[in-house]
Amino acid sequence: MARSGWVKPEGSERLGDHVSLGVLTRVFPPREVDAAIDRTGVAGQRNRLLPARMMVYYVMALAMFSSGSYEEVMRSVLAGMEWITGRFREWTMPTKAAIFKARTRLGSTVMIDLFDACAKPVAAAGGPGFYRQWRLVSIDGTVLDIPDTAANERTYGRPGTNTEAKSAYPQARLLGLVECGTHAVIGAVVSGCDTAEQTMYPGLLHRLQPGMLAIADRGFFSYEAFKLSIETGAQQLWRMKGNAVLPAHEEFADGSYLSAVYEGTKQRRHNTDPIPVRVIEYTVTTGQDVGDFLLITTILDPAEAPAQDLAEAYAQRWEIELCFDEIKTHQRGPSLVLRSKTPDGVLQEIYGYLCVHYALRSLIGEVARDLDEDPLRISFTRTLRAARRTLAARPAFSP
Repeated sequence: MARSGWVKPEGSERLGDHVSLGVLTRVFPPREVDAAIDRTGVAGQRNRLLPARMMVYYVMALAMFSSGSYEEVMRSVLAGMEWITGRFREWTMPTKAAIFKARTRLGSTVMIDLFDACAKPVAAAGGPGFYRQWRLVSIDGTVLDIPDTAANERTYGRPGTNTEAKSAYPQARLLGLVECGTHAVIGAVVSGCDTAEQTMYPGLLHRLQPGMLAIADRGFFSYEAFKLSIETGAQQLWRMKGNAVLPAHEEFADGSYLSAVYEGTKQRRHNTDPIPVRVIEYTVTTGQDVGDFLLITTILDPAEAPAQDLAEAYAQRWEIELCFDEIKTHQRGPSLVLRSKTPDGVLQEIYGYLCVHYALRSLIGEVARDLDEDPLRISFTRTLRAARRTLAARPAFSP
């Protein structure tokens, strides 16, 4: 049965455009792919028809051509390889079952390892996406619909509804760390839809670095999470709930004030292990809607970052929502669920999407630097379409 949103091709090859291997191999070169394969031990002991390196690029190609069938995407990958290498003219197209088995052998670990090794900050220092010396990064989550199988539901869960009817699909939750100035996802954690984002957050801590200003919404705060975030060396700018207790210790001319956060009421009463913070309060009015904001930051000196500047910087947190929209609406397609019917296949596929999105956003960032342009003014959708229709450049690629 064809999956939701898939349309049977009219001809023998629906994808007339061959996968642009050059876009992928530029960011994920064969040496990095091979290193990830070696680290995760999925190379195999014999030279198969579908070797591990080819399957890594194939998983990314599936994310590039989200509405294509397994065979269509494989045909496009092979056409690109034939153009590059002159090989595969006599190569037999594998069956869908053979491709599924090869994906299963590959697993998800290699895609996670590859993304983690290659997804680095993209924005040029001092350019868009920076506030003074700090790189602005945002933390938030989203959910992805996945195929309705018993295994997927057991592993990832199914969101509840207000009726007795079940929701249409199980869902996987994705928590991301995104560079605000480029929409590049530079860190990700995946879990079931019932897992709280606060629970998943420690999996992103290793991606925070000195020189970053990490922005998080009010649902993320806990004393332990905030403390661990500070230990990474990154500066923090977090929104707090309106009922947070933040006594003013010293007021500043810009309207902010010095305070501290504590693990609990007892610790606050005895001033045990305080974390000093600067508090910024402000109100945003848009028409008839009024929003009150309560921010805390580890930048304690107003001369380094005035309150108004930090309020404006916090607004860039919403760039992560636009990044998720690129992945879910434009790259995947608004009416499509993921294609993988097994839990590990879902994880593999999600990281394939993340790798492709990062490759495109990295390319956009490089072009923007050359043109001295804001990366967010270069269309992601047009870049995606160009990548889909462009034949591979001549990368050092040997399948």
